Amino acid sequence: MEMNQDGECFEWSPSQVKGPVDDEVQDADLISTIEFNEDGSLLGVGDKGGRIVVFQREQASKTSPKRNEYNVYITFHSHEPEFDYLKSLEIEEKINQIRWLKRKNAAHFLLSTNDKTIKLWKISEKTKRAEGYNLRDDNGIIRPASTITNLRIPFIRPMELMVEATPKRVFSNAHTYHINSISLNSDQETFLSADDLRINLWHTEVTDQSFNIVDIKPPNMEDLTEVITGAEFHPRECNLFVYSSSRGIVRLCDMRQSALCDRHCKVYEEPEDPATRSFFSEIISSISDIKFNHSGRYMLTRDFLNLKVWDLQMDSKPVETYPIHEYLRTKLCVLYENDCIFDKFECCWSPKDDHLLTGSYHNLFKVTSRQTRRDILFESSREQAIRPKQLLKPKKVLLNAKRNKKDEINPDSLEFSKKILHCAYHPIDNIIAIATAHNLFTYTAKDS
Repeated sequence: MEMNQDGECFEWSPSQVKGPVDDEVQDADLISTIEFNEDGSLLGVGDKGGRIVVFQREQASKTSPKRNEYNVYITFHSHEPEFDYLKSLEIEEKINQIRWLKRKNAAHFLLSTNDKTIKLWKISEKTKRAEGYNLRDDNGIIRPASTITNLRIPFIRPMELMVEATPKRVFSNAHTYHINSISLNSDQETFLSADDLRINLWHTEVTDQSFNIVDIKPPNMEDLTEVITGAEFHPRECNLFVYSSSRGIVRLCDMRQSALCDRHCKVYEEPEDPATRSFFSEIISSISDIKFNHSGRYMLTRDFLNLKVWDLQMDSKPVETYPIHEYLRTKLCVLYENDCIFDKFECCWSPKDDHLLTGSYHNLFKVTSRQTRRDILFESSREQAIRPKQLLKPKKVLLNAKRNKKDEINPDSLEFSKKILHCAYHPIDNIIAIATAHNLFTYTAKDS
């Protein structure tokens, strides 16, 4: 059970599951990113095959005033595989991130990126079409001049609803290394894109020019000590942004100080305990995700073992630290050998910033209450999703291998190939979206 702000308990129940069953899985079906739009009416899902599927929340009705089901709204191919002939490098079509723009008219806009190219897409509905053209027939084919004997007045005819995705802008050729994150500014006019060594600033209307605002590439690449792992604009101050590094450091930058933000305002770094230092210390301290809370006062960071909440006013240490899977500390050698130690887990805030969400192995995800400091572990499975009315049962992973009960998991039996890297919290309601390898799960709080 999870605690809400009033101290009352509510529980999670599965709403639905989307995606192929196990025997139909292809590599291109692997989900690579998920993102709700600003009001939660749409949920964008990107996969390794370069596709984006947008799900729309079911409209409320008199019989069902609050619907929590999401159904396919539109599917389109965002990116195609490319080849960099200068470097003899294949560029995957995999969608690395999706970011929604705030809605200004009837259409929706989103940014999507693979390793090299960012695209701005317009998603719009059509319920009417024009007919009765003079120079073309209703199918768009040009009519021979000899057949045009009289002047027709075009008219509008109702048609069945059609949703289409149109590429409006393509932002390319600005990154030498792979793009790991994009972030839209609060002014809704500019956005940043970050790769391992540089961060660029773009205007949504300009595709052939970007400004390099961070460059950590040393003159000699042998002197390289860290890489950029993510970047995020402040949700309210359009001049502020942060970027995280593989050394577990977060830097806050102010674009008002200089054009090149090579001098940061603040550095958020937790001193390492020499007693716990090991061969894996630098690897597990790498920050895989960073998110501002809704007010912009706090930051949430995720490294391999912990969730940390930072106060922007205090850079010496995090104000809150939540262990995610402490039981894996003794298995770091195994995780290093199978490369799982390099997995990049995402994290997110609840609508009221009172709960935190992140994923783990064995298709487990954890919801943490910041008020009670309690966390609850749940498992995503298709068997549970088949019974949507049934509440999820909390799971527990034992710290050592011993005889376990039904809802307890032996650490030696954890399946590292099953992992929840991508998660999203609805911006208004208590609904969460969880992505396993190829399935999308949505869960709803019992009182929602």
